[in-house]
Amino acid sequence: MSAPSRPADWDPRASQVLADPIAAYDHMRRTCPVAHSDYLHHSVFRHADVMGIVLDHHTYGNAASRHLSVPNGMDPPEHTAWRRMIEPYFDGARVAAFAPACREIAAALVGALPQQAPVELMSALAHPFAVQVQCAFMGWPQALHQPLLQWVQARNAATLSADPRALAAVATGFDSTIRHLLQERRDAGNAAPDDITTALLRETIHGRPLAEEEIVSILRNWTVGELGSIASSVGIIAWYLAAHPALQSRLRRKPTLLRAANDEILRIHAPLTCNRRVPTRDVTLGGRHIAAGERLTLVWAAANRDEAVFGDPDECRLDRDPALNLLYGAGIHACPGAALARLELEAVIAALLAATASIEPAGSRPTPAVYPAGGHRQVELLLRPAAGS
Repeated sequence: MSAPSRPADWDPRASQVLADPIAAYDHMRRTCPVAHSDYLHHSVFRHADVMGIVLDHHTYGNAASRHLSVPNGMDPPEHTAWRRMIEPYFDGARVAAFAPACREIAAALVGALPQQAPVELMSALAHPFAVQVQCAFMGWPQALHQPLLQWVQARNAATLSADPRALAAVATGFDSTIRHLLQERRDAGNAAPDDITTALLRETIHGRPLAEEEIVSILRNWTVGELGSIASSVGIIAWYLAAHPALQSRLRRKPTLLRAANDEILRIHAPLTCNRRVPTRDVTLGGRHIAAGERLTLVWAAANRDEAVFGDPDECRLDRDPALNLLYGAGIHACPGAALARLELEAVIAALLAATASIEPAGSRPTPAVYPAGGHRQVELLLRPAAGS
């Protein structure tokens, strides 16, 4: 006989949650910090609980998916070996070497934006920038720009429809693209381009070459996360600056504050809503008994707005302790590409500020993206040209 289902504390897919997810997460953090639902199982909203979970990888495992996920869905010691192999691809030297190309892409895209007329920033800048910098970093050809943009559109449509068949088809299509890129490099042999994708084909783990499905998983994790979170972040930051002209002016006067400002804006409004963990033993969280193996959903978008840690969650302060910001996670599963993401966001927002005298809202507030995505689906802005441009 199956166990009776637990009563739901909330519905993550309710219309009022989807209409204003940040307000809904704030409400849950204050009233029901560990909440059950059929859709997300046990959602954890408080900063202390989330931080405690991500720092205790012995009690809370990351192997929460039935699909291969390298290294996100692995625990030590397997995770340790994969991270040791992956982290050099995002080290300081590689990120610094990529900076000029990244800034060139940002400047070219921003330079093509219409000024003195409303522009929908997600389609005109955020998504193209995410696609182009990802292709440039990975060594993928420009011919992939349009197919990847079409893939992003298809994924967004599938997410909006909540159709599992459409989502599965989108995932399969992306994996096929990656397999094609790998086969091209195998066929080229010594003439294959000297880039990250080729390097992965030559990597070993535990003394053996990587299997194709392992490389596909790595590139899927890097690319899907990059295309979604970078585009979302660009939209969130640009809209925030348009709605807060005093901060916009401050950053124009002192661009060295831009990186801290980006992190703080994305603390206030998260580009990535949540992540998963699975307890390896029975635990108690927020007064709730949770059995080993039950899924936990860590709601970054709520934890990063916890009044107990940040005071007024909507106050934008550039002097906060960066160790408290869960934007890029924490512990052994913290995002290995955080430095790259910060470079990319700094490059594109700096280019946007340099090319304009002001960035202003051009209509109503943006429509929220659909869970699990964060940020906005559309962002309408008016760009006033800088003097002499």
